[in-house]
Amino acid sequence: MRQNVLARTLVGLTAAVGIAAGSLAGAGAGIAAPVQNTQAVASAEVGVLATDNLGLSTAQAKNVQRALAARWDYNGLIDGQLGTNSWKALQRFLRANHDYNDTIDGIAGPNTVKALQRYLKQFYSYTGPIDGLAGPGTQAAFKRAAGYCPSACLL
Repeated sequence: MRQNVLARTLVGLTAAVGIAAGSLAGAGAGIAAPVQNTQAVASAEVGVLATDNLGLSTAQAKNVQRALAARWDYNGLIDGQLGTNSWKALQRFLRANHDYNDTIDGIAGPNTVKALQRYLKQFYSYTGPIDGLAGPGTQAAFKRAAGYCPSACLL
């Protein structure tokens, strides 16, 4: 939605400049391409900023990132946003210890969540099913685990 507002604003400004210059028809084709490029940049930025903290607060997610940095080759920012690089490091941990057997892709998909649930069941009182759904029980157990990071979690 924000991208549409930005695009409409840019198109409106472009039209106003074109009318003021007296050459809207000639400038229209030359100015239309930058508006599309602006949208592409905005989309790319949104992709980079996409996170999935699975209910963790920023402080809890920072704890997890510190543990990942200490033991699982996480070299991103400790910013409290579990993005692609955080999830890749978590997937490496889950592969080594909790039967994660899918691609290290940085996406908290069903197979990642199942492996996380196995870990949480073993160490953090998760009592729900291993179903790959990050529901309230999974999120509560993940919060408990994050409370122990970086001193004890992700060993």
